[in-house]
Amino acid sequence: MPAKGKHRRPKTQRFTRSIAVAGTGGAALALPLMGAAGAHAAPAQSVSQSVSQAASQSVAQTVSESAVQAAPVTRKTAAAKTYTVRSGDYLSKIADDQDVSGGWQKLYQDNRAAVGDNPSLIHPGLKLSIGKQAATGTTGSSGSSSSASSSGSSSSKSSKSAKSSDSKASDSKSSTSSSASSSKTTTQAAESSTGASSGYQLPVAGASVGTAYHVAGSMWSSGYHTGVDFVVPTGTSLKAVGAGTVVSAGWGGAYGNQVVIKLADGYYAQYAHLSQLSVSAGQTVTLGQQVGLSGATGNVTGPHLHFEIRTTPDYGSDVDPIAYLRSHGVSV
Repeated sequence: MPAKGKHRRPKTQRFTRSIAVAGTGGAALALPLMGAAGAHAAPAQSVSQSVSQAASQSVAQTVSESAVQAAPVTRKTAAAKTYTVRSGDYLSKIADDQDVSGGWQKLYQDNRAAVGDNPSLIHPGLKLSIGKQAATGTTGSSGSSSSASSSGSSSSKSSKSAKSSDSKASDSKSSTSSSASSSKTTTQAAESSTGASSGYQLPVAGASVGTAYHVAGSMWSSGYHTGVDFVVPTGTSLKAVGAGTVVSAGWGGAYGNQVVIKLADGYYAQYAHLSQLSVSAGQTVTLGQQVGLSGATGNVTGPHLHFEIRTTPDYGSDVDPIAYLRSHGVSV
């Protein structure tokens, strides 16, 4: 206790300075805290709030910078469009007209599935993709690359499938057209061969000529062959070379079974050595109608058709049958 009458000397208040540091992610905030012996400390709630705000600002700034650095770099490309090839077009011309970056090589690369292996072979109506979007490249992102690759593969398969379908449709159409053309050509050839289109035809289809007309020989009473022999097996169908009327049908001696027809132009056609008759005297026949079957009756050495053209129905009035048929447009 001090002596009476004396006042106590007050102690000088000493102030201290301390630093509170709060930080995150490399950022820090220094907060001066004033303190004094006997003085009241800063409220805990105020300090906590300041530290929290500083930390939030630092984290936000760090995250923002990281996001900017990690943002994927995406190449912007022009919107794709479709171009229809016209007459006179070629890839370099189209690439120049459409301002294709990379020229005709890029245009061909983007449309190879549709164009095919030869870039020079494009046809009017072909659809080409102009400015086809390339796969986007993303740093550290294999998923996007894989997706783009898959999309490109699907597009390529679709183009190939479409091309295959068009090719099959084109092939089918071509095959049908070819078949029709072939059928028409075959029919025309058959008519030309038989001469049916001219109103006359061969007496037997597809047969080769054996003994020709007017060949000399003692085996014939006239000293020569009065007709032409078509080599065919027994039972081959024999046709009327033209429309006419049957003047005789029956046995003809050395000619065996025979049929004689008066044709529309006044000449007579004789069919000899038949195994069977299909017409009778007085009957009217049409072009190509069956008159009998070939055989080996009469004076013969084997089955064949002996065919004559005469100016009368009788023996000895023969003319060259091959020349006669050819004069009527029949190919022999």
